[in-house]
Amino acid sequence: MTLRNFVKTQIAAALLGAAAVAAPVGALYALGVAQAPAAVQQAAPTVPAPATGNPNAVLPDFSTMVQKYGPAVVNISVLTKLPASYTPDSDDDDDDSGQGQNPYGNQNPFAPFFRGFPMQPPQQGPVHGEGSGFIVSSDGTILTNAHVVNGASEVTVRLTDRREFTAKVIGVDTRSDVAVIRIPAKNLPTVKIGDTRSLKVGEWVVAIGAPFGFENSVTAGIVSAKGRTLPDSGYVPFIQTDVPINPGNSGGPLFNMRGEVVGINSQIYTRSGGYQGVSFSIPIDVAMGVSQQLQAHGRVTRGKLGVQIQNVDQGLADSFGLPQPEGALVSSVEKGSAAERAGIEPGDVILKLNGDPVNQYSELPAVIAGLQPGTVVKLEVWRQHATREISVKLAEMEDRRTASNTENAQEGGKLGLAVRPLTSAEQRQANTQGGLLVERAKGPAASAGLQQGDIVLAANGAPVSSIAELRKAIEKSKSHIALLVQRGDARLFIPVRVG
Repeated sequence: MTLRNFVKTQIAAALLGAAAVAAPVGALYALGVAQAPAAVQQAAPTVPAPATGNPNAVLPDFSTMVQKYGPAVVNISVLTKLPASYTPDSDDDDDDSGQGQNPYGNQNPFAPFFRGFPMQPPQQGPVHGEGSGFIVSSDGTILTNAHVVNGASEVTVRLTDRREFTAKVIGVDTRSDVAVIRIPAKNLPTVKIGDTRSLKVGEWVVAIGAPFGFENSVTAGIVSAKGRTLPDSGYVPFIQTDVPINPGNSGGPLFNMRGEVVGINSQIYTRSGGYQGVSFSIPIDVAMGVSQQLQAHGRVTRGKLGVQIQNVDQGLADSFGLPQPEGALVSSVEKGSAAERAGIEPGDVILKLNGDPVNQYSELPAVIAGLQPGTVVKLEVWRQHATREISVKLAEMEDRRTASNTENAQEGGKLGLAVRPLTSAEQRQANTQGGLLVERAKGPAASAGLQQGDIVLAANGAPVSSIAELRKAIEKSKSHIALLVQRGDARLFIPVRVG
C-alpha cells in the first residue's frame, strides 16, 4: 500500500468512525429528554473534572514579538525566464524544489509552498512568483529557500517600509533547500537566531511570511515533532508543526516564544495543494551552517560514510539478538567508501555515533552530513551479538552543485550546465548506467531546451558518467554538441550550441 493510499484509508476510517459515534450519541440524548418518565428522572451527581493542566494558563500573546521582529521579514518576488522550447513536464506537480526524482510521481504530497500570487501555470516567457525571507545581518544578508530563488533571472526584495531592492543570489544549496541572497542596504532590522536543540515538542511557534502574496501575515501553532525525514531530504531533520502555511510562505522564519528564529518554513504535506495541518521547517542550526559555507566558499561540503541504512523494528532486533529495537541497520556498504575502508559490514547495527545514541536510523544521515570531510568519528556497532567500536574517517559527499549568480566556468562552463553524477539508487530508478543529472540549465543549454532533472547519457555519441568526460567532449566540439538526454521515460537528442 502506498503512502498516499495509506493516508486516504486512514482519513476515510477516521471520518467513518466519527460519523458512527456522533449519530447514536445524538439520538440517545434526544430520547432521554423526550421519553424518560418524570418519576425516574433524577439529577445526576455533579463531579468536578480533574485538572489536567495549569488553571492559570492563558493563550499566548504574539503581538510584542511580531512588532519587534516582523520588520526583519521580507517579501521576495522572482522572475524566471523559461526557454522558448519549454514544455511543462507532466510530473511537475507542485514540486519545484530541485530535490531530484519524485517517489510519488505527479502526486507528491510533500510540496514546497512556493507558487506565487497570482498563480500562473508554466508557460512560454517569464514566470513570476513570490516567497518570503528574513534578514540575518544589517548589511542586507537574507536567508530564504533554495526553491524560491534557484534559476531566477531577477530577484526583488520588498521590506515592510515599502522599499524595494534588487537582490544578488550569493549561493543556493538544493540538498538543504537553503539559499543566501543580499541586497544593497545598511542598518536593516535583523532577526535573533535561536537554538533548535532547545526546541520542545508542544512548544508554541509563530510563522511570518507572505501566503498568497499577503505580506507580513502571522500564523501560530505548536511543534508537532522534531527530526522528521522527508523523501529526497534525508540530510535535514525537519521540524514538524501545525502552523498554517500556504504558498508564498516559503523561506519565511519560524519563531519561538522568545522571538528567536528556530527554522525556515520549507514544505507542507498536502493532498489538495494547500495547507492541511502539517508543515515542515528547516532547523535554523542546519540553515546557518549552510549559509556560512555558501558565503565563505560558494558551495557546501558534507561528510559521507558510504552506507545504506534502514530502521530496526522488533523482528530485526530479534533476528540480530538486539535487546531492543534501536539504531541504524546497515543494508549495504558502498565500494571504496569510508565505511568499507573502516571495516563496516552489511548487517552491522550502528548504535552510537561519538557516544550519542542513534535511536532512529533517520537521525544518522543528517548528523554525518553536518560533519566536515576528514572528520574521524567513533561508531559503536552491534555485530554477532556483541558491541564493538569502529573509527571512520569521513569522505566527502559528491558535489551536487551549488548555484550562484556569479559567472563560474566550473559551474556552467560553455554550455551553462550544472550537473552531477547519478547515485547508484538514482541509476536504478532511472534504469540507466552512468549519466549526469542536470541540476541547473542556463545560457545555451537552457535555450536548447535542457531542463532541471534531465539526465545526460551521452555527448556526441559517447557515453558520459563523469563531469570530466562531458567537459572533454565539449572541448572537442566546434559549434554544437549533441547530447542524448533522458527525460522521464523518453530519450531524445538535443543539439546545444557551444558558447
